Amino acid sequence: MQSPRFGRPRESRYHSRVDIETYMRDLGKRARAASRLVAKANANAKNKALTLTAAAIERDRTRLLEANAKDVAAARAAKLDSAAIDRLTLTDKTIAAMADGLRQIAGLPDPVGEISELKERPTGIKVGRMRVPLGVIAIIYESRPNVTADAAGLCLKSGNACILRGGSESIHSNQAIALCVQEGLRGAGLPEDAVQVLSTTDRAAVGVMLRMNEYIDIVVPRGGKSLIERVMSESRIPMIKHLDGICHVYIDDKADFDKAIRIADNAKTQRLGTCNTMETLLVARAIAADILPKLAAIYASKGIELRGDDAARAIVPAMKAATEEDWRTEYLDAILSVRVVDGLDQAIEHIATYSSQHTDAIVTEDQARAQRFLREVDSSSVMVNASTRFADGYEYGLGAEIGISTDKLHARGPVGLEGLTSLKWVVFGDGQIRT
Repeated sequence: MQSPRFGRPRESRYHSRVDIETYMRDLGKRARAASRLVAKANANAKNKALTLTAAAIERDRTRLLEANAKDVAAARAAKLDSAAIDRLTLTDKTIAAMADGLRQIAGLPDPVGEISELKERPTGIKVGRMRVPLGVIAIIYESRPNVTADAAGLCLKSGNACILRGGSESIHSNQAIALCVQEGLRGAGLPEDAVQVLSTTDRAAVGVMLRMNEYIDIVVPRGGKSLIERVMSESRIPMIKHLDGICHVYIDDKADFDKAIRIADNAKTQRLGTCNTMETLLVARAIAADILPKLAAIYASKGIELRGDDAARAIVPAMKAATEEDWRTEYLDAILSVRVVDGLDQAIEHIATYSSQHTDAIVTEDQARAQRFLREVDSSSVMVNASTRFADGYEYGLGAEIGISTDKLHARGPVGLEGLTSLKWVVFGDGQIRT
């Protein structure tokens, strides 16, 4: 059975569980075969595919916006919340960023085949480590259609094949972007099966995918908590994931007020529905009375609901009372929890108790305290005097990201090219034998 080419959905052919199983396993076989070809592709071919895809995305901007408008209209009709619609919506700016991200990836060094740590042993053999692709990567994501381009670009440059399953709410956008990816692969002479975008929105396809450990090497879920929990529960395949983005900003009593206000404002209000958006603000008691009213006024002007502890509410009575659950909640909405802490020790203790180990920041001019925060806060990104919104592969210079990992094995933080490769030992000899 021929697998439908992405960009031409033929979902009606795959209406039964049996058909879905057949369809998915056919995709897996094709991806495995393509992975061997793309793993040995040279950097010039991969970069050509990326730049051609970027050019196609820019050329087809109007078509992409039209496809996206269908998805956004359907999302509004289905009464998706504002954060979900924000993540779904493409603009001229996000389309330009997709193209720029692909060009950035093309401009990065090719990690595949790089040999490091080469050392000569007493026997005369030389032992080193070579960076190699992971193989076939499955990405399951919701809402964000830009992930289609980002994931395709990163997987391709790192020598991997990928299977992409976007959310049903973004089907038209994903298929439109996939046509651009297809054009880029074809123009560079690379196998089109190196990037396969599911044409079905049937949720059963995800269940099959998570059992396809003979074809898929890594699964990356990007979406809400329910999606990630499902993948964690059902997958037979190793994952790169984070569950929550409960991010903190701690304003120290040695902070520069102007910096603190800009950072605390931006970390929450620049974009509400992202995993690197601040959800809890911690403020040192010594400066709380001075800085909280200023921040509260800014948040009020932008429609942010504040939920504070008793000390915060004593300073800003308009705050609602925070509950224990608020400290554990990723709102992805116009809500911010606020706590007044005695100082750095209590801030670190709060973060250790409630953080999801995604991204946490301190605002301070005291370098010793900044260093303590960097050492003691156990998160995948820890920041000094910067907004948590920078915890992003594009902003970190990775070109894009496949996702954020809060795991401690393999990759951690924004996952770019190196996070999509592994290392194998290589040994060079000249006839040596072991005695």
